[in-house]
Amino acid sequence: MTADDLRSLQAPLKAQYRERPETALVTLSAEGRIGENMTCKIETGKARVEAGLHPATGGDGQSACSADMLLEALVGCAGVTLSAVATALNIPLRGATVTAEGDLDFRGTLGVSKDVPVGFKEIRLNFDLDTDATDEQVATLIRLVERYCVVYQTLSQPALISVLHRGISR
Repeated sequence: MTADDLRSLQAPLKAQYRERPETALVTLSAEGRIGENMTCKIETGKARVEAGLHPATGGDGQSACSADMLLEALVGCAGVTLSAVATALNIPLRGATVTAEGDLDFRGTLGVSKDVPVGFKEIRLNFDLDTDATDEQVATLIRLVERYCVVYQTLSQPALISVLHRGISR
């Protein structure tokens, strides 16, 4: 794909977002279920994981969007952490579903509006637990999941990110 091809794909989307800004706000989500041996199965709906443009930025919808993958990483990490902490605290879980939803305004990503930040405006992490645990046990469980989930902590207290590059000559 050339730059012109990309501009051609995105031009009608940019025009739409300028005319109707509300159409640029898309809610993405990911869901996973905890499994045996500290695992969490994440439902992606994709046969293979290959990153590409989200349809709201001109993608064809055949590839995984990196923003979706970020939510999936949060769900996976939170689900695995939930399972590990529940196991460590002897809190029996018959089942659990972890869901993450995030609101992303694509006007920022496409440079339609400099006033709109690039990235998620809000992320919501939800736990549906099938357990006989007390309210106090559940509160402790969730508090410890928040404390020990690497992805949650990274998103809550962003890490310093260094961007490096190098040229490779052929």
